Amino acid sequence: MTHQIVTQRGTVVEDPPVARFLFSDTRMAWFWLVVRALVGWTWLEAGIEKLGNPAWLQTGDALKGFWTAAIQVPDTGRPVIAFGWYRSFIQSLLDAGAYTWFAKLVVAGEVLVGIALIIGAFVGIAAFLGGFMNFNYIMAGSASSNGLLGIAALFLVLAWKIAGHYGLDRYLLRWLGTPWREEPEPVPVTAQQPHRHSPA
Repeated sequence: MTHQIVTQRGTVVEDPPVARFLFSDTRMAWFWLVVRALVGWTWLEAGIEKLGNPAWLQTGDALKGFWTAAIQVPDTGRPVIAFGWYRSFIQSLLDAGAYTWFAKLVVAGEVLVGIALIIGAFVGIAAFLGGFMNFNYIMAGSASSNGLLGIAALFLVLAWKIAGHYGLDRYLLRWLGTPWREEPEPVPVTAQQPHRHSPA
């Protein structure tokens, strides 16, 4: 059941108990540790593979080939990119030769997102950036595992408060002024003894 708290500034709609447990309770931090480690390793592995490839870090030809194949419109059947505005965007990057520096940005993004997720540093931001890369890969026609990774990134963003609890966020978020609120210990209530009046 969702509760509402009325304040002078407006109405605060609280999350239902299930959402609070999944995304705000540190008892679920172990689960998000597993999710972020798997997603992070996937990104890190993809980035490391590109680090030794001159077509990514020097010429950018690997990204150029990917973009060139993505913008093709076949005579029959569906094009790889479903939206004309996105195809025009990729075409403009190709015309500008942006692949020479954009390829380096892709590699850096994959490596940094992977490392951040694995060590639990700014998990919400890292997951958002990873999801953004997944979105662009899907828009460019590369489904592969991007759909699954994108969904995992979305849930990691929702769980940003606890996803890095077993990681650097346990200290970074407190340092930034976003501490976790510990549940107060229940205070035992003792029955009060009735006052005895002394006889007059």
